[in-house]
Amino acid sequence: MHKLLILSFLLLFCATLSAQQQEIKLWKEHGQKYNTTLYCYHAPDSINTGVAVIVCPGGSYRHLMGIKTEGFEVAEWLNSQGINAYVLRYRVGKYGYHHPAMIEDFQLAIQFLRENAKRWHLDAHKIGAMGFSAGGHLVTMAGVLADQDFLKPYRLAQEYSNRPDFVVPVYPVVSMQDSIAHQRSRKNLLTQHYTKEQQDQFSMELQIPSDMPPTFLVTAIDDPVVMYQNSVNLDKALTNKKIPHVFKLYNTGGHGYGMSEEIAPEAGRWKYDFVKWLKEIGF
Repeated sequence: MHKLLILSFLLLFCATLSAQQQEIKLWKEHGQKYNTTLYCYHAPDSINTGVAVIVCPGGSYRHLMGIKTEGFEVAEWLNSQGINAYVLRYRVGKYGYHHPAMIEDFQLAIQFLRENAKRWHLDAHKIGAMGFSAGGHLVTMAGVLADQDFLKPYRLAQEYSNRPDFVVPVYPVVSMQDSIAHQRSRKNLLTQHYTKEQQDQFSMELQIPSDMPPTFLVTAIDDPVVMYQNSVNLDKALTNKKIPHVFKLYNTGGHGYGMSEEIAPEAGRWKYDFVKWLKEIGF
């Protein structure tokens, strides 16, 4: 019985290692002690499409406690579809970090992936960003502010574009405006001492550029945490700018379900439409 338990543990350990292939401390080689980590989930060679997604879990820009549901489980499902996934543990307010720490981490991650695309059998022009809740704000911001070099203070030469090739905000924080803002996310991103200029600058619905990446937007009307009007306003802004996008608005789902149909039987099915959409836009 004892040997069977040991064998079961070893099999489980090996399975975990094979699923979560590698952990990269992104800032280590740049002389910074930031604990930003990229968890690499490479799709099996037999079904690898070359598509990659940087996955940003939520947590009000305060913590990343939902990294399992909104990170690792998402990555594993993406792998099953031949999509390479890279879960980003970015810096958050709990440890004293605010803007621009989060977008710095994202830009370093996408630079790293494009630099290593050939080695990891990725298409450097098919690297997208998927984020949940506050992570949805981060990936939207990554598209909106792609032309700004947030790594410049670190004297890091950027050889590749910071622009994600597609963006997937799921039940996202979008606005910093008082009427619909998720106040905890706003506080952790901008601190309590933000200006009106910053409030507008980080309201993504007010900042969509003409070259915003194609966007797949998801939320549910019964979300009790982030008002679904955040996504409605983002959809309107994308439409006004004629950005190719899909808006999946569900009646039920709540918040924090990631891709889980067990938690959200209706909204959790968005993942199938997402894969279909990727094919439709040539990915």
